Amino acid sequence: MAGKSHPGVRALTNKCEHMRRVRDLCGPPPLRSMAAGFPALLRIIVDQQVSTHAGAAIWRKLEKHLNGEINPERVLKAGEEGLRSAGFSRPKTRYALALSDAIIAGELDLDELARMDDASAQAELIKIKGIGRWTADVYLMFSLGRPDIMPSGDLALQVGAQLLLGLDERPSIPELDEIAERWRPYRSTAAVMLWHYYRHAKPGKGGLPGQK
Repeated sequence: MAGKSHPGVRALTNKCEHMRRVRDLCGPPPLRSMAAGFPALLRIIVDQQVSTHAGAAIWRKLEKHLNGEINPERVLKAGEEGLRSAGFSRPKTRYALALSDAIIAGELDLDELARMDDASAQAELIKIKGIGRWTADVYLMFSLGRPDIMPSGDLALQVGAQLLLGLDERPSIPELDEIAERWRPYRSTAAVMLWHYYRHAKPGKGGLPGQK
């Protein structure tokens, strides 16, 4: 991955002073991607509303429990007891089983999903219990490589935008959607840069040079 960067970084930093500030203060954002498919979507569900460390710990337990074979059939065979023993909460256990059922029943075709436009793919994903806009958006960004997605329900993105733009309050989902219009057609890269900025600027990290 050496020498590569997220698409649109140059365009964003050329036209937006805020994105330029992220680059100048924090450096280029790290590249991140996940191979498309069931394991990636399940991992995003695991990572919902937990820390990176906690999500990784649960995932390691699941891999051990399933002997490294993470697919819908193995998840269904593990059942509620197996998933709970791997650290899944009760809601996420239901979500994992619902996703596995949907794929086995042909209600969700991940290969076909990759051929859909953004809105259609999002609509298909959120039909599945436990998959909301955030999960769908993150899958589209990091597994399908869609360049113009903004997961506006993400708390870190909202706080990052508040800090970067000097807003009095954390923007709501509709407000962040509106703010992000300025970053089309590279909203996915803008989101990655906001996450990058948040990690450097969030409370407890000491802030950034010149940050109040």
